[in-house]
Amino acid sequence: MIRSTLANNILNKVRDLLDEDLIIVDTDGVIMASTEAERIGNFHEGASITCQHKSTLTITKADEKKLQGVKAGINLPIFFNDQIVGVIGITGDPAKVSAYGELLRQMTELIVKENYYVEQAEWQARSLEIFVFDWINQTTWSPSFIQQADILLVNLSCDRQVIMGRYQRKENEWLPYKSWSDLISQFFQHTQDVIVRWGNERFLILSAGNKNTAQIKQKLTDIQAYFYKIYKQEIVFGVGQSLAAHQLYQSFHQAERALGITNPAQPIIFEETMQLEMCLQDVTQASRIELVRRTLEPIIADQTLLDCLQTFIDHGQSLKQTAASLHIHINTLHYRFKKMEQLTGLNPRDFHDLITLSIALYFLEDYLKFTHKNA
Repeated sequence: MIRSTLANNILNKVRDLLDEDLIIVDTDGVIMASTEAERIGNFHEGASITCQHKSTLTITKADEKKLQGVKAGINLPIFFNDQIVGVIGITGDPAKVSAYGELLRQMTELIVKENYYVEQAEWQARSLEIFVFDWINQTTWSPSFIQQADILLVNLSCDRQVIMGRYQRKENEWLPYKSWSDLISQFFQHTQDVIVRWGNERFLILSAGNKNTAQIKQKLTDIQAYFYKIYKQEIVFGVGQSLAAHQLYQSFHQAERALGITNPAQPIIFEETMQLEMCLQDVTQASRIELVRRTLEPIIADQTLLDCLQTFIDHGQSLKQTAASLHIHINTLHYRFKKMEQLTGLNPRDFHDLITLSIALYFLEDYLKFTHKNA
């Protein structure tokens, strides 16, 4: 049976094609949607007869006096899988509206069919999400869990590598699940790969097979480029290690941890390459904010000094390469380091001080978010 939301959706799609008024009626003869709002909820005897006989019914002016809730026009049955699911009615001169009534019925049936497959795809996606959630949170597999895997055609015997992606959603803009999942599926086409939503801005790829790091990185890089081309949005990835299926939870937490340290300079992080970051992630937010306050706070407003410090770190503490990258004279670089030392009390050319400044830079985003939130 057609639901009221679908009935209204059908009317919205076809009403611009006709000047006449339209109604959608359920199999009990109750008007669910109408271009005349006052008719919604009323009983329509003509539609009830149409459902009983499963055939088109022409309603004349004379019938208006004999049948409850009707107006002159035609009522056409809507079929799906050989079952009547509702009735679409066109108000007007039967001789005139009958000419395009069959076309309208066929269009309506196509919309019903399309909606069914969209709902099935959504149900499949939701079922898969719930299954993956259980998979990550179970240490042992129950018979019902294994049965669910069979129903969803998920292979529990192959190794899995969890890849967690996150896109930067624009305000009040949501990406349709099917659109981006189809896009990603173009790159992960292994029959055993699983792709699910994970919240509003994240998704998981449970990659099957023994792909090496270079292959995975190339796929993710291609997805990033294509994603930006289609949606104009950045996307970052955290990648766990490939582990046995019953250890999926470990790969999931690895991917989540790697995703947490992605940044514009490193939009793809493999957990296996993380070193110092593993320790830094366990530092509390209060400690992160306090470290930045004690070190970088005096120069946070000076983007030139921050860029100078980051470039120095990125170029392996080479004064020559840092100056060349910033397009400044090396004496200017020395001047900036001196100014930085005066303001922070830390000398970026001192190994111990540079480590402190580097860690503070790592926590700078947390500090900025905290101060903005509490401003």
